[in-house]
Amino acid sequence: YQSIDIALNQALSVTSDCPYRRTFHSDQGWGYQMRDYVSKLKSHRIFQSMSRKGNCHDNSVMENFFGLLKQEIYYGHIFSSFEELEQVIVIWIRYYNTKRIKQKLNWMSPIQFRLNYQNN
Repeated sequence: YQSIDIALNQALSVTSDCPYRRTFHSDQGWGYQMRDYVSKLKSHRIFQSMSRKGNCHDNSVMENFFGLLKQEIYYGHIFSSFEELEQVIVIWIRYYNTKRIKQKLNWMSPIQFRLNYQNN
């Protein structure tokens, strides 16, 4: 549970100035059902979202995103430190948002698609 708590505290810190309702989505792992975790979410007015048991389609957009992330930068790689992994993830997310084109987005990156949508 300690690693989940550390990650939650970091997420709370990073999203503390978010003007919108925050939603934290997870699977039904035991750590996400613990009383302390649920209480901390409630005390920060965060909506907890969990996939139904055995149903990866509940949050398919994020499941796809993390599947791609793991496939493209994680599997088969050994990182020497958490900091190295974190740096690689930050670089990959920047690439995903600004350079990686998707057929569903008319062959644009997510940011290009969003800007195109806003301008039309």
